[in-house]
Amino acid sequence: MNKYEDIMNLSRPKSKHPSMSLNNRSFQFAPFSALTGYDEKIKEAGKITKQKKELADDKKEVINNQLLWLDNHKEIEVKITYFVKDKKKMEGSYKKINTTIKRIDIIEKEIILFSNERIKIDNVVKLEFLPYNNYVK
Repeated sequence: MNKYEDIMNLSRPKSKHPSMSLNNRSFQFAPFSALTGYDEKIKEAGKITKQKKELADDKKEVINNQLLWLDNHKEIEVKITYFVKDKKKMEGSYKKINTTIKRIDIIEKEIILFSNERIKIDNVVKLEFLPYNNYVK
């Protein structure tokens, strides 16, 4: 006689709890993060940032003269390299953008682009005029 012959032909026992839907059952195997926000903290800590370079007075004067000239020649396309402060760290990063300038706000000391983005003049480290054929169609 087989060891389990007495129970082999019996029906499966019924649970007193209602059966779980297939969708709810799949949630048991969903990824679980015990530390909410931990992944974001790790990404933030790993982000490479730099200190803002302090420009020499002669470089600042060159940039100011270029901006004064651009204020009267807004159709010229320029490449602006500027510092963007990180929202969570003391440092930041440098960004380059090819654009035309909408206007220069001397009171707020900002460059206003056609996209309405504003760049603080104090954050500009380099201003390059792009060749004429870059913006003529």
